[in-house]
Amino acid sequence: MRKHQRVAGVTNSYSIMALDDDPTMTLTLQTYFRRSGYHVDVENDPYRAIERIRDGQYDILLLDFLMTPICGDQVVEQIRSFNQDLFIILLTGHKSMAPPIKTIRDLDIQGYYEKSDRFDQLELLVESCIKSIKQMRTIQNYQQGLTEMMETMPRIYNLRGREEIAQQLLETAVGFLDGRGGYLALCWEHLLDHRPANWQAKPYLVHAIGAEPSLEELDQLSRRLQEEGIVQLEDNWIVAPIISEQEVAGYMGIQTQEEPQYYQRQLLGIFARQASSALWNAMLRRLLIEKNGELVEANKVLRENYEEVVTAMRLLVDTKDIYTRGHSDRVSYYSVRIARAMGKDEDFCERLRVAGLFHDIGKIGVSDEILFKDSRLTDQEYAQMKEHSANGARILSAITQFQPIVPIVRAHHERVDGKGYPDGLRDEQIPLEARIISVADSYDAMTSNRRYRSSLGEEKAVSELLAGKGAQFDSGLVDVFLQVLQDKETLQKDLASLEE
Repeated sequence: MRKHQRVAGVTNSYSIMALDDDPTMTLTLQTYFRRSGYHVDVENDPYRAIERIRDGQYDILLLDFLMTPICGDQVVEQIRSFNQDLFIILLTGHKSMAPPIKTIRDLDIQGYYEKSDRFDQLELLVESCIKSIKQMRTIQNYQQGLTEMMETMPRIYNLRGREEIAQQLLETAVGFLDGRGGYLALCWEHLLDHRPANWQAKPYLVHAIGAEPSLEELDQLSRRLQEEGIVQLEDNWIVAPIISEQEVAGYMGIQTQEEPQYYQRQLLGIFARQASSALWNAMLRRLLIEKNGELVEANKVLRENYEEVVTAMRLLVDTKDIYTRGHSDRVSYYSVRIARAMGKDEDFCERLRVAGLFHDIGKIGVSDEILFKDSRLTDQEYAQMKEHSANGARILSAITQFQPIVPIVRAHHERVDGKGYPDGLRDEQIPLEARIISVADSYDAMTSNRRYRSSLGEEKAVSELLAGKGAQFDSGLVDVFLQVLQDKETLQKDLASLEE
């Protein structure tokens, strides 16, 4: 028995289904893995097992290959029609009886195990699956948190009163971090607001859900936050700073249900920066009414807030699919290089930069089953994928600052021959910025490794761009981009810096 195996009766959050037409084998597997703390269900009938997996929540399937009335590969084929997330380990009586490697890959089977009287190798396979499942759950939780954050922030930015904003910020953080409670403490001396007469006796303005921190606890946080960024305290508390002009102006603390995980600390850090922007936006709006002389400084802060929104939404786009991470950065870079080569002004280039970063933000609304599919999409799936450009325009239209790039994001899959989507625009009907992004987007997609294929390479990508001139792409823009690609030294240096 492996040293780390747990005593009987101790369970963890991972569930296994063992399927074999030999009851002795399933009972043995159940007994063995229950000692390691797993919840293990067994089934000897393949058809019943398929239905139990359809109705239940299982993480791993231990599956015999040779069974009656259907074999293991047929079981997997049926399961994959409705469940792409289940990890599957195939059990065989002998290596020569295992299905071909191509079948294992096509059915997305994580591995196979040759039956023996020892389960050490099988346990290692299971542990490997558990590590992958943990990573997937972390990514999904991180993605879900970012999604909830970005859905809420536009509404918060539209609020006016500080009290209302603070309460909404706190409720949002407690919600997406699965918290038991939390607080938002702001230093009166940093608030751009009217202070009460006794503010020095009560130096913090505190909003709380549940437990409220003591003055001593708040006073001790400032130095630690400046040194560590995010602080983890006893009783599952994590605290992030509220920043004003590079100084700690307050604290956002959340008490999680369980031991805080890394992704929760990261999400709180991102949200605290957004909270800082929202709070100071509200106070700046009031100051602008009272003190027109401070308009220049207010515009500077608003610009910083805009960049915070850009950064957070960019993280959301990248987190959706780890296989395309960095694609939007490169598309934005290539697009601006084309614009500069055309002699466009800074306003045009800035508009193009942001549009390039967000051109695929509509994919947030595409289901993971379609977005992460390894094989060719069906017509129905492709139709849903094509909706991402229109969905992206709708998402961005909710934020006033992004109104100028809405038509660009909507039209980046239009073609000059009128056969693109979503509106079938052609030639000059398509915004110039969208035509530029179309060239940059296609080139980067072809020269990048994707889940469903490897990079086509620069030579093949250039050939495809040339073949698409006058049909998919604006001919003049393709010519400008090919000139940009000649500056290989600068391109390599700039693209390397994007990955840092």
